[in-house]
Amino acid sequence: MQEKPIFSIVGEKVALGPIRRELIPLYQRWINDFEVLRTLHIPRPSTFEEIQASYEADVAAERQRKVVYFTIYDRDTLQPIGRTDLCNINYRDRTADFGVEIGEAAYRGRGYGTETVRLMLDYAFTGLGLHNIMLETWEYNRAGQGAYKKAGFQEIGRRHQAKFMNGKFWDIVYMECLSTEFVSPVLGQILVPDELRLQAELEQK
Repeated sequence: MQEKPIFSIVGEKVALGPIRRELIPLYQRWINDFEVLRTLHIPRPSTFEEIQASYEADVAAERQRKVVYFTIYDRDTLQPIGRTDLCNINYRDRTADFGVEIGEAAYRGRGYGTETVRLMLDYAFTGLGLHNIMLETWEYNRAGQGAYKKAGFQEIGRRHQAKFMNGKFWDIVYMECLSTEFVSPVLGQILVPDELRLQAELEQK
């Protein structure tokens, strides 16, 4: 019987849990998939040692409370399907940057990415009390932009012809979401005072 991983946030199709050392070989496979890197970084091979060192650096950065990393799971099968993060967290100005990768090809274009974005915005706004979450993506990443918009992001500007792909220059697209424009799908029912919990329970009876 497969041991159930730790889940911190559970949605309808997706669950988010902490990154795990035993998943380093899987993280390495994802980051060596050029289909994944097409919308993230310059494609290049990464050794196990490099990804292991990156994992240790991620854990150290989490201790400083400047970043948060989650493993993305298929809620039903418990299969890890990607990673997502908030980085450059600024608790004074209540801002952070967002990133996501769906490493398993079979889960792309099926709504798992969109729900992951919503759950991460929920965590940022409801869990951490942040107000402005920003991301950057490439003009040619139309699927990603669609998922971000469905989840609540809006385009706020572009750096023109700053990304080169397939013999052409593309724009870097900047998007943001504000806490005042977002309705919590999960954590707003969990991270509440006892009085509101009791009131909600009475209303359900």
